[in-house]
Amino acid sequence: MARATVIGSGPNGLVAAVSLARAGYEVTVLEAADTIGGGIRTTEATLPGFLHDVCSAVHPAALTSPVFRAFGLAERIDWIHPEISYAHPLDGGRAGIAWRDIERTASGLGEDAQAWRALLRPLSSHIDGVVDFTGSQMLRIPREPITAFRYAIRMLEQGTPLARRTFRTDEAAALLAGVLAHGTTPLPSLAGAAAGLLIAAHGHAGGWMYPRGGAQRIADALVDDLRAHGGTVEAGHRVDDLGSLDWGDPARGDVVLLNSSPRLTLTHPGIPPRYAAAIRGYRYGAGVAKVDFALDGPIPWTNAEVAQAPTVHVGGTQAEVWASENAVAHGTVSERPYVLAVQPSVFDPSRAPEGKAVLWSYIHVPHGSGIDATELVTAQIERFAPGFRDLILAHHSVPASSREAVNPSEIGGDVIGGAFMIRQAIRRPVLSPVPWRTPMPGVYLSSAATPPGPGVNGMAGWYAARTVLADAGTPATLDELFG
Repeated sequence: MARATVIGSGPNGLVAAVSLARAGYEVTVLEAADTIGGGIRTTEATLPGFLHDVCSAVHPAALTSPVFRAFGLAERIDWIHPEISYAHPLDGGRAGIAWRDIERTASGLGEDAQAWRALLRPLSSHIDGVVDFTGSQMLRIPREPITAFRYAIRMLEQGTPLARRTFRTDEAAALLAGVLAHGTTPLPSLAGAAAGLLIAAHGHAGGWMYPRGGAQRIADALVDDLRAHGGTVEAGHRVDDLGSLDWGDPARGDVVLLNSSPRLTLTHPGIPPRYAAAIRGYRYGAGVAKVDFALDGPIPWTNAEVAQAPTVHVGGTQAEVWASENAVAHGTVSERPYVLAVQPSVFDPSRAPEGKAVLWSYIHVPHGSGIDATELVTAQIERFAPGFRDLILAHHSVPASSREAVNPSEIGGDVIGGAFMIRQAIRRPVLSPVPWRTPMPGVYLSSAATPPGPGVNGMAGWYAARTVLADAGTPATLDELFG
């Protein structure tokens, strides 16, 4: 039986492991941390009984992912589907609210109602076509070319200064700016528009759902299936050198898959100089400075609807959000930064003791920054929720400079596996029709540094496993492995 060793137990690594175990490989997953899950771990980071997600907290694209659909993730764990996908508070108690129902959203945006419909309805109503177009490599013919064309046109519009002309109200402009800022790019930019429009479309399709009990439930479901098919997971096993790793013999079909930074390939004694140069040239982007809060009760948002939104973009107007993200691109941090905040205990009482609450938050910062974001986040939330500061029981701050110690894949605090820009959407991490395969026999990449890039969708892991099987002369489809 051929062996498969997977380094890293994030969602892509676990999908690759499950796929190969189902295909008959003897699979071992090696995880550097003491607990499994990589970016989908959940821990008591502040106080006992307060459960905080280590990295990813809300998963807009999880249940539209072809591999997670085949795996049956929707049925394996309990998902919370909030009516509000995301919210964006503004001064004076105003807010933009993105409901799952696009008509309800539009009706709250006044004179921008039709502009919002025109932007997102053609994408959200054809979400499978959008997922297909963005879910592998751009250099191919999409299955739904009309949907792909519509997505591309909107990306060009929202990725340039033309975006200023889309909306007339502060609420609509800020609502879109907040979701486009997820891309960790300057704004406006094509890459930011590409990433943001994808998840904005999900907001009016299936919504922005999250697992009851925390992101850890996704990892647990995958590990349960892996073990049911004979695979094993070894936590607390960090791999820094492929040359010293006993992962088997590629001549007999043994393979190693790296759910890690591609830089780990540089430790392989047989890496060709040209490939090594390409890996060294792969760029990492801005980092995140994360703060988790244990709270004495729900956040007292001035706008009552914001209090019912698990995901809140806290950053003020479109101009303020753009200024914040552009400051990061120039090596500084705004005094009023864009804060990505999640309050999961709004609909999940298992995340905190009765009457208490948790808040997950981060800001974007320059690569490798040592900034502690606690006060910056606190002040921004206090701006739109007076009294927030008085609710804080405890907090846990992880600057970008420390994130690599938490997860070796997060170089300089970059949580998306490499700077997200148009050329690295195509060259991720190298320009190749099969970027999951390396030139070293038996060595494959399966992380977010390969297509389709960031997001909890497992597709990079599936593409890596599919490449392994094809190279072994035993190709398989999702239906064949998971049907």
